Amino acid sequence: MTHGTADLLSTDRIELRPITPAAATALRAGGSGGFTWAPGGPYQGTLDACGALLKAYEGGVYQEAWGAWAIVRRADGAAIGGCGFHGAPLGGVCEIGYDLADSARGQGFATEAAGLVTAYALAQPGVGLVVAHTEPGNLPSQSVLVRAGFTRDGEDGDLFRFVRRS
Repeated sequence: MTHGTADLLSTDRIELRPITPAAATALRAGGSGGFTWAPGGPYQGTLDACGALLKAYEGGVYQEAWGAWAIVRRADGAAIGGCGFHGAPLGGVCEIGYDLADSARGQGFATEAAGLVTAYALAQPGVGLVVAHTEPGNLPSQSVLVRAGFTRDGEDGDLFRFVRRS
């Protein structure tokens, strides 16, 4: 990912800052990864994403553009959550995930972050579908996806599947 791409991954209220392998290592070890986290952060989804990022890095398949980012609130510089991909696209399909601090929920930040990474993915050559999964009872997350332009198209095991096409 270049600085030009980083510029695309921002709005007036948030910016997505890459979580590098070094930052992911620090986060998994209980550190801050170089971010100033909102109270309670980093959050479990972000820590899980760091684990997947490190596995990809160790396996030689890590690509920063298809990794994880901290969601940073511009107003105070606090990292309020994480957002990113579950890896590089396969067959024109990629999957996103996100989490958010309790104190930042209900303000549209997750929708903005999900929209940013989805728009980025769909602008890449060969990517035609972005997928996200939620638990059936997670109505706030389902609302985030609908507001970010996704539609529910079925179930994968115990999870609802949402998609957005180019």
